[in-house]
Amino acid sequence: MSETMLSGKVTGVNGNMVSVAFDERVIQNEVAYVITADGDRLKSEVIRVRGREADLQVFENTNGVKVGDGVEFSGELLSVELGPGLLTQVYDGLQNPLPELAEKAGNFLKRGLYIYPLDREKQWEFTPTVEVGAVLQAGAQIGTVPEGIFKHKIMLPFAWQGEWTLSWVIEAGSYTIDTVVAKAGNGQEEREIRMVQTWPVKVPISCYQEKLLPVDPLVTQVRVIDTFFPVAKGGSFCTPGPFGAGKTVLQHALSQRSEVDVVIVAACGERAGEVVEILREFPHLPDPRTGRKLIDRTIIICNTSSMPVAAREASIYTSVTLAEYYRQMGLHVLLLADSTSRWAQALREVSGRLEEIPGEEAFPAYLESLVAGFYERAGLVKLQDGATGSITICGAVSPAGGNFEEPVTQSTLKVVGSFLALSRDRANARRYPAIHPLESWSKYKSLVPEDLIKKARRLLRDGNEVNQMMKVVGEEGTPISDFVVYLKSEFVDAVYLQQNTFDEVDSACGAERQIKVFGKLVQVLDKKFNFSDKDEARSYFQHLRQHFIDWNYAPWESEKFQELEGRIDGALKKKTGSGEAGF
Repeated sequence: MSETMLSGKVTGVNGNMVSVAFDERVIQNEVAYVITADGDRLKSEVIRVRGREADLQVFENTNGVKVGDGVEFSGELLSVELGPGLLTQVYDGLQNPLPELAEKAGNFLKRGLYIYPLDREKQWEFTPTVEVGAVLQAGAQIGTVPEGIFKHKIMLPFAWQGEWTLSWVIEAGSYTIDTVVAKAGNGQEEREIRMVQTWPVKVPISCYQEKLLPVDPLVTQVRVIDTFFPVAKGGSFCTPGPFGAGKTVLQHALSQRSEVDVVIVAACGERAGEVVEILREFPHLPDPRTGRKLIDRTIIICNTSSMPVAAREASIYTSVTLAEYYRQMGLHVLLLADSTSRWAQALREVSGRLEEIPGEEAFPAYLESLVAGFYERAGLVKLQDGATGSITICGAVSPAGGNFEEPVTQSTLKVVGSFLALSRDRANARRYPAIHPLESWSKYKSLVPEDLIKKARRLLRDGNEVNQMMKVVGEEGTPISDFVVYLKSEFVDAVYLQQNTFDEVDSACGAERQIKVFGKLVQVLDKKFNFSDKDEARSYFQHLRQHFIDWNYAPWESEKFQELEGRIDGALKKKTGSGEAGF
């Protein structure tokens, strides 16, 4: 904080919004502290300045705040600390480490209590990678420290503009994050470089050469996503769905199986039960990429629905800023925000207290621009040293009643590159993942050729139409040719769109395996069948489906895998019809 803190007085309190009169200069998004009669310092952010009055959103409960209470302005924007030690941490939206808060204040957290986000006493093995005289720019590497499985880069602070010449660097050794590890000058002044730096959360980190177009698929090992509705590395996608449609389960699978380096989970306004589930499971989930625990490369930001609504906005921006920090190291980051609907509801509440003109469903009129600004911080970038790093953002949306026409879902659809519509009907039918194959879409490149994907999608649409017709005229009134189309679509759904997340093999399907299985699936779709009656057709596809499911459960390229592939090939070569089902 700045040495001299400006003062103000509370002139009004409206829930989490406090109006303040001040005498000196105050800036938008500045951090301020409301001081209660009990001496509590409640962290706040300036959200509007009107002449000599400012409106603050307070990140704590405002019970007991009265007109006349003092306010201190810090002169700094709402910021986070960036440095080694972020991985494995569980933070609230203001980057307070929750385990340390609980240790200090008990399970019922005391308001006005703030703790350093990073451990000030832990020693880190610093190794310099540049020499005195090197000319550097913001984001350039000074040295490294080991952080779990990664080499954590210590970089020239992102806020330093222009070129800086390194005048001194410390020798390799163990130091705390507050130790001065280097000094650099620009001809006018000399500054100190530490392992830790701060950055305002609402300002994107842009210390890179250029932003690239996301092209390469991000392999999530979920077949329906990677093949039908792919996500690009550095892209953005959303998973809207009603309560009970499996958003949390899907996010767990994405975090565990996606081919990324770092996972950041932002529980923004979710129910406490779901957040507790994350906190209980993540430390014990095995990491198939490293053989360690998933939490070792994960950061969790917790802001439950029972916490003050103003902190939800902070949690969203805190999480994406941490993601940008690790992207600057040349790593690939997956950010899972659950749920952006709760964030939008917090924006609606604050907007109402500011007495702004409401937009659709009372959401602020600028909702679209805020949602777009969040997803635009995803991307694939080329860094100053030529390496690439990326942030892939997945936003879970919780539309009331599963209504995808509501403003938050529609604002999200305009900016994301992939839309994974979760269906309660599919979830109730135990079809996991419950991604609706006819309502979802993607603008990104799939693992398999586009013409084959179009063929499979067309079959799924045709099969759905036949199914709707059969509900009216019955199976007896359906021609056998249409009935086979229906059986083929159900076959694709059962053996490819669905996965058994509890099976060690089927829970994760790699890129090579997806290409192999989908190629075999296309052979089934292309085959002309000649069944004598519907019972024969049904029996054939039931047997074929079971062979494919057994094939999905067989380890990749094992003897069992090859044996089952041979059975499937044999079944497809046999003639069908004339009373022979092919088995």
